[in-house]
Amino acid sequence: MGVSDVVTVLLLLVLINLSNHNIKGIDAFHRIYEKLQSQSVESVNHLHRTGFHFQPPKHWINDPNGPVYYKGFYHLFYQYNPQGAVWGNIVWAHSVSKDLVNWEALEPAIYPSKWFDIGGTWSGSITIVPGKGPVILYTSLNQNKTQMQSYAIPQDPSDPYLRKWIKPDDNPIAVPDWTMNGSEFRDPTTAWFSKDGHWRTLVGSVRKHRGIAYIYRSRDFKHWVKAKHPVHSKERTGMWECPDFFPVSLTDFNNGLDLDYVGPNTKHVLKVSLDLTRYEYYTLGKYDSKKDRYVPDGDSPDGWDGLRFDYGNFYASKTFFDYKKNRRILWGWANESDTVDDDRLKGWAGLQVIPRTVLLDSSKKQLVFWPIEEIESLRSNYVRMNNHDIKMGQRLEVKGITPAKADVEVTFYVGSLEKAETFDPSFTFKPFDLCKLKGSNVTGGVGPFGLITLATPDLEEYTPVFFRVFKDTSTHKPKVLMCSDARPSTLKQDQGPSPKEKMYKPSFAGFVDVDLSDGRISLRSLIDHSVVENFGALGKTVITSRVYPVKAVKENAHLYVFNNGTQTVNVESLNAWSMDSPSQMNDGGL
Repeated sequence: MGVSDVVTVLLLLVLINLSNHNIKGIDAFHRIYEKLQSQSVESVNHLHRTGFHFQPPKHWINDPNGPVYYKGFYHLFYQYNPQGAVWGNIVWAHSVSKDLVNWEALEPAIYPSKWFDIGGTWSGSITIVPGKGPVILYTSLNQNKTQMQSYAIPQDPSDPYLRKWIKPDDNPIAVPDWTMNGSEFRDPTTAWFSKDGHWRTLVGSVRKHRGIAYIYRSRDFKHWVKAKHPVHSKERTGMWECPDFFPVSLTDFNNGLDLDYVGPNTKHVLKVSLDLTRYEYYTLGKYDSKKDRYVPDGDSPDGWDGLRFDYGNFYASKTFFDYKKNRRILWGWANESDTVDDDRLKGWAGLQVIPRTVLLDSSKKQLVFWPIEEIESLRSNYVRMNNHDIKMGQRLEVKGITPAKADVEVTFYVGSLEKAETFDPSFTFKPFDLCKLKGSNVTGGVGPFGLITLATPDLEEYTPVFFRVFKDTSTHKPKVLMCSDARPSTLKQDQGPSPKEKMYKPSFAGFVDVDLSDGRISLRSLIDHSVVENFGALGKTVITSRVYPVKAVKENAHLYVFNNGTQTVNVESLNAWSMDSPSQMNDGGL
């Protein structure tokens, strides 16, 4: 078999896998629109702009970069195009906050200006280094587009705003060697300090379709050396973007851990963003600091079928340790699901999801995520509902709040599971396909039941978020499917002539590891005009969807509780709030 034959076979395998996993047909790399990336925005369409999520006033944003708490301020940097509403001209935009809710935009921190980054200033992290203060590690591209790792330091570390940054002339600090792919070497993690006197950071890469996390070591945070072996790699996963690596406690389920924590009662989390599929997966495992090797546990797949931080429109996530409240916080990017023409006409694209706390579940087999407590400061009008039975085919409207901008917490009591459908084991790693097959209108035994968000009264448009319970005969336990289905979310017509240019309306889904021994399951939904973030079973399964209704907008949007299963479901408690918008201090000239 010749080289060309091997390449053809590999490409076919990738396409088959993509098809089997119901992945959106998108380009593996950032698509460059030469004529659009610098096209100025004349006006901003506010119809689908969010009210309490992080968004700059206009233009394109993507990956969150370098979140850190420093001298009383939370800092968020992010990939930003200052010249247009599509990807391109990327700089590190910079905003600060006292509470992770109200933000002040500052001038961009770094942008292409030196020989080693004239081709791009891409994603990275911030590490607080004793005696130096915060140090940015980022991916820089030279004029030949070779990806390297560089660093930047604050001009004045005593400035709590960190307004000005310097890129020293001894950059870059890590370049790909002859064994590596210079166009697939990016996104350094926050570094940690080890007892052997070395700092360590991970950088994502790929070789022969094997995803790789290289590990680099340094004593002075300037001179970095690649370890002999990657900390971990996995075949048939493609390029690993935006890796994240951090410890979690096996005994304290209420607090996060800093990166340099060393103790026997810990596991490590390795998360990677898959460039081929534009979703992420993570594993839990053990990190051997002496051998610089990470070995995942065998409880969940190490690959495309692995656990997710979020089973929806969520990518390039990054965590940081919040010294103020002793917690680990997750940021993530939710891209648009409409077309490039839509983004250009809107004048903006992308947002950051609400920051989430990250903890190990008491089962020690997965993580749990929950919106930061500070977001509750935006709650206003409040309604509640208790002990309401919902029979098959019924829906009950939630009134008294603003359904297009709301925070809803509901606990369902399902009671007996005798009517639950038998689970087909062929769907074990295909929750997306199962949700697509058994949508919110397909009658089941126990479910579908949940919320109908951003809806018109006649259900011309609606975004259902729901559970469906199955009987798993192999384990004799319930199998709970959670879905957020965007297929009926909008009457808007697709504009593009080809599949790649049409609106993306998927049925996102994931399984929820809950035994239902008490008959209860909870759901929390953060609804904000064009984004719905859903947290099942107190954050065991999370799904973010982007949707673009044309009728169910603003005051014309409605919210319902529904049940389309033959088993009556009880709304044991429902608490819902309208959400105010945070204060916008200034736009920093963005």
